[in-house]
Amino acid sequence: MSGIFSSSLGKKLIMSISGLFLMLFLVVHLTTNLLLLVGDGGLYNKAAHALATIPLLRIVEYLLAFGFLFHIVYATIITLKNRRTRPVGYSKTTSNQVTTWSSRNMYILGFAIFAFLVMHLINFFLKLRFGEAPYVEGTKMHDSYSLVSNFFIQYWWYNLLYIVSAILLGLHLSHGFWSAFQTIGLNNNKWIARLEVVSYIYAVIIAVGFTMIPLYFWFFH
Repeated sequence: MSGIFSSSLGKKLIMSISGLFLMLFLVVHLTTNLLLLVGDGGLYNKAAHALATIPLLRIVEYLLAFGFLFHIVYATIITLKNRRTRPVGYSKTTSNQVTTWSSRNMYILGFAIFAFLVMHLINFFLKLRFGEAPYVEGTKMHDSYSLVSNFFIQYWWYNLLYIVSAILLGLHLSHGFWSAFQTIGLNNNKWIARLEVVSYIYAVIIAVGFTMIPLYFWFFH
């Protein structure tokens, strides 16, 4: 069994499964973040509070986040190993050698996204989870909306980084989405054609969805 996962196919399988965690995490995260655009921030505060306090939601959040981080770490390990033996990364597909720019640069895109994620965690997640964020008056609920919105309003450079990261994420997903399903077995011509279309739609929704958030606070506040 260990031999399977140490093989080239096994490594791609692990990357695909952990990549699916990334996709689920992004859907949950984007859905929550889009509540920033609704009303006066009350819904966003409640959603963020639920994620932080309801045990089941916290477990799900941590599982998805773990899959996300594992995906990044494992990609780093196998990319470094591949570069020692040959100048071809894991992003090459087995079906053809004519690949897109994003498929040839999956690790570079992933590393750029990870660098932004670290900064994002420092500015928001750590403050919310370790008590530096303000509280909603008269409650024990963090005013997550004020923390996030004020940061977007005050720091224009962070908005630019956020938008660039969203675009890079979309490029990463445009290949990673259908490639993950191809690796787990949906690799005939009929399914690949469909998955490529769904992949681009998914990538655009994620990229545009995250881009809308800084633009909203940049131009309407």
